[in-house]
Amino acid sequence: MTDLTRRQALFLAAGLPFAGAITPARAAALQKITVALDWTVNTNHIGLFVARDKGFYRDAGLDVEILPYGDTGSGTLVANRVADFGISGSLGLFTQKSAGADLKAVYAVVQSETGRVVFNADRSAIKSPKNLDGLTYGGFGSAWENTLLQTIIRHDGGKGDFSTVTLGTSAYEALANGAVDFTLEVSTWEGVEAELKGLKQRTFRYADYGVPDEHTTLIVSSNAFLATNPKAAAAFVQATRRGYAFAVDQAKDAGELLVAANKDTLTNPALIQASLKALNDGHFLKGANGAIGTMDKAKMEAMGGYLFASGILLDGNGKALAMRPDFSTYFSDEFLG
Repeated sequence: MTDLTRRQALFLAAGLPFAGAITPARAAALQKITVALDWTVNTNHIGLFVARDKGFYRDAGLDVEILPYGDTGSGTLVANRVADFGISGSLGLFTQKSAGADLKAVYAVVQSETGRVVFNADRSAIKSPKNLDGLTYGGFGSAWENTLLQTIIRHDGGKGDFSTVTLGTSAYEALANGAVDFTLEVSTWEGVEAELKGLKQRTFRYADYGVPDEHTTLIVSSNAFLATNPKAAAAFVQATRRGYAFAVDQAKDAGELLVAANKDTLTNPALIQASLKALNDGHFLKGANGAIGTMDKAKMEAMGGYLFASGILLDGNGKALAMRPDFSTYFSDEFLG
């Protein structure tokens, strides 16, 4: 589920009925809100489904539709007012907004980086990232991946020279059978899945090797929508936080709800519960400081600055930005109340 890698390279949300009856008059009074997903349904989305199916959105005066994941990215749908809100990775927010897209982050789903460099545990010669020099990386096709990996390897004293084979999600099978030496994963999804399969792997955390920590997953909206619908935006963000708080406090029930709402897509309940446990045990949905949904200004500025310094941020003409943007305009906690 890493928004900095595989989601950049590469279902239907079946709705459960709300608890309680809604009269036609009351239904007509609810404001319609649409939310676009960044990938097929997974535990990063759990707060949305909890808020919808527990009636939190309805209580806030909203009728929220979670749009099925499709070929068009969630940031593009939001910027073009096809969707009011969308799940987005930090990379998507920073790169699209720098290129002129009308986007603003309003909620941090994940409080810190869940991505990892992963390789098979029996590779005894790989003791630290510098040992990845000269090996083969199974990648997902974005320029960001090379920047990320070069930073990690060079921070450890290596050259940052490795071969890349673009495989997309097939990278995980290739890693398991030894066709590639390392790849990138989300510890709370692919990492958990590997454990359930009995695969023995080791990982390197990005933040341990020169890459700023970040809010891996965000919820974004457009300035156009926020300006014209401030009350509805606040109602949505606060009800969403209520949904994620439920997933932290009542994880088993939340996981069962997510599976029930997506029976055709989520066919492995054990993966959902294990992933949710990893998210909670690692203080990803709720930070160790108790934060749920809030964005850390220093963290956002650090990642934006890293992407700018690395030449990843391009303008609308595809040229690297000449001046560092005002990253404070990229996000706001104001709708959390």
